Amino acid sequence: MSSVPSSVPQTILITGCSSGIGLYSVQQLQQDERFTVIASCRNPKDVARLNQQGIRCVQLDLDDEASIEQGWQHALELAGGKLSALFNNGAYGQCGALEDLPTQALRQQFESNFFGWHHLSRLAIAHMLEQGEGRIIQNSSVLGLVAMPHRGAYIASKFALEGYTDTLRLELADTPIQISLIEPGPIRSAFRQNALSVFQRTIDSAASRHRLAYQGTIDRLAKPGDSNRFTLGPEAVHQSLLKALLSQRAKPRYCVTFPTYLFTFLRRILPTRRLDNLLVKG
Repeated sequence: MSSVPSSVPQTILITGCSSGIGLYSVQQLQQDERFTVIASCRNPKDVARLNQQGIRCVQLDLDDEASIEQGWQHALELAGGKLSALFNNGAYGQCGALEDLPTQALRQQFESNFFGWHHLSRLAIAHMLEQGEGRIIQNSSVLGLVAMPHRGAYIASKFALEGYTDTLRLELADTPIQISLIEPGPIRSAFRQNALSVFQRTIDSAASRHRLAYQGTIDRLAKPGDSNRFTLGPEAVHQSLLKALLSQRAKPRYCVTFPTYLFTFLRRILPTRRLDNLLVKG
């Protein structure tokens, strides 16, 4: 793995930095002289909090194209007119059986997890083509590789992201822009708490035939501490991010956590129905 000389720092924009993976990566990169890092958050209060901590942060709401464009321009200004990398990370999880999911909730999931990323990526690609270099790293999920019950909206957005990013990599193969996916399994963050809040706002669990199973979903999302023994801290994703940023030839995919490696392997070797039997148990 080659590294960038400290005299020529990479400038990187990271979305979704209020907590979890985004916040950890910003904090770590800010201490690394090889990088100039700019964070973004949706909530102005989070933007103010990070700026008070000495982190350059812009407001960027992935649900709003005007906000995306304004946030991108502000980030460019803070970066001195040059952004070398974009880490698309801001996302949330919508739980609930697809039959119970209001269509608007599915649209909202795709606005935040997919369409907003597309709009920001287009801005980044145009800029990177003009400057003659760049990297776009997408934070996907093990649920972009396999499906599980009651997570269909999030899974659909991540499956879409996988196909989108593979296509983007092919279309940019003759350019100096490198494209990578990071595939985390369970990572320590506020993801489950946020997912619980969204679930309670959007799903009428009492009226659903899945109401008993939903109690398990609520218990899982409300459980304090790690979701399971395979959970890793955000540093695991950050290590893959560093590789995607600094490798002379970045990999198309970086797996993070044991479940991602396991299901990547099982998806290759098992017949669909055998794999379904495992996944339906969640």
